[in-house]
Amino acid sequence: MTWRILISRDAKKFLEGDNFSIEEVNELIVKAIRRFQGEDIAVDIKKLKGKWQGFYRVRSGKMRVIAEFNFEDSAVFIEEVDYRGNVYK
Repeated sequence: MTWRILISRDAKKFLEGDNFSIEEVNELIVKAIRRFQGEDIAVDIKKLKGKWQGFYRVRSGKMRVIAEFNFEDSAVFIEEVDYRGNVYK
């Protein structure tokens, strides 16, 4: 099954810097999808609450990726990518 990965303008802008590459984000998202499909993959995923309800946080060190997974359409929308202190604002 092929998944589509869509990235918001803010996330893309952050990734254009020298902070975190799009390949690293894609690798995290692929690991998260495999984890949701039942594989025993070591990836830190957390379902979010409050204003981020419906989204998941995927963590890699101090970096956070906030994404919405649509399992019916096999699509992922990456809303935010930033450091821990900035991503939830």
